Amino acid sequence: MVGRHSKLITLFIIMIVLILIMSAALPDKFLRLINFQSMASQIPEYGLLSIAMMIALITGGIDLSVVSITNLTGVVAALILKNLITPEMPGMQAFFMMALAVISAIALSVVCGFINGIVVTKVGVPAILATLGTQGLFLGIAVIITKGYGISSFPEKFLLIGSGKLGVIPIPFIIFIFVVLMIYGFLNKTKLGLSMYMVGSNPMVSRFAGIKNDDVLIKTYMITGLLSGISSVIMISRVNSMRPGYGYAYLLQAILVAILGGVDPSGGFGSVIGVVMAIIILQVLQSGFNILSFSPFFKKFIWGLMLLVVMVINFFVEKYQQRAKKLGVQA
Repeated sequence: MVGRHSKLITLFIIMIVLILIMSAALPDKFLRLINFQSMASQIPEYGLLSIAMMIALITGGIDLSVVSITNLTGVVAALILKNLITPEMPGMQAFFMMALAVISAIALSVVCGFINGIVVTKVGVPAILATLGTQGLFLGIAVIITKGYGISSFPEKFLLIGSGKLGVIPIPFIIFIFVVLMIYGFLNKTKLGLSMYMVGSNPMVSRFAGIKNDDVLIKTYMITGLLSGISSVIMISRVNSMRPGYGYAYLLQAILVAILGGVDPSGGFGSVIGVVMAIIILQVLQSGFNILSFSPFFKKFIWGLMLLVVMVINFFVEKYQQRAKKLGVQA
């Protein structure tokens, strides 16, 4: 437990130091309200996917289909917004159509998560292979529906979800904070949340403790799907368009954030607080890269390199802690 707390403290120090460095190096561009608003608007999309990835990793699995679920549900919502809402439609009717688009996207995302859970538990396919397969399946369906073309120009009121502000705070960031608080409470205060940690720590022990592992895993992937659906609604409303394959780079970022946030890839441990700090670290770096006009390809190289470095560091830190524990027991 001490090691886990030390990881959170280390993350907090890294986050503060990075913000101070960016503030000192780029004070006229980084320390601006518009820059912080921009960062707050971008965080929810991959932030929610990172939380989803954390939940899957906690149970000892992984969900490689989160971005494809986001794409498929975003396409469905976009089609409803584009085809069922007309300029002459009364305001209340248009509102109900927008609500239908949001509900349809979220409901479909839960169904996609349910499919992942069934393939993992009832068919017995390892999570990494199951979600790799559904990743292609969901994205393929989105491409077939749209024939590869983009969908754009949604109602202005719908765009408030992704680009509106409450005072100076972007609405998508408010949604993100609300979801983070709900997930924090869920993981730490509910029976299902605690069962996820137990299943990830030791599936055999959790089964003997009376936990229905399959039910827990199915619900886990339904929740990761739900978070992907919320991300898709924010995504299409922010950019006012949807095209299959959009946000594909978010998958690597979601895995990077989860690992950087201290989530154990083998399952059993993950902290919402740690993941949120990792999200902030990544977004501060992203903002600095954008200000300095770094190439998107260079940014992908940096994310991949960071993931490898973090995993290597975590490996050696864990080995050191295990050795110190053995020495302590022997002494």
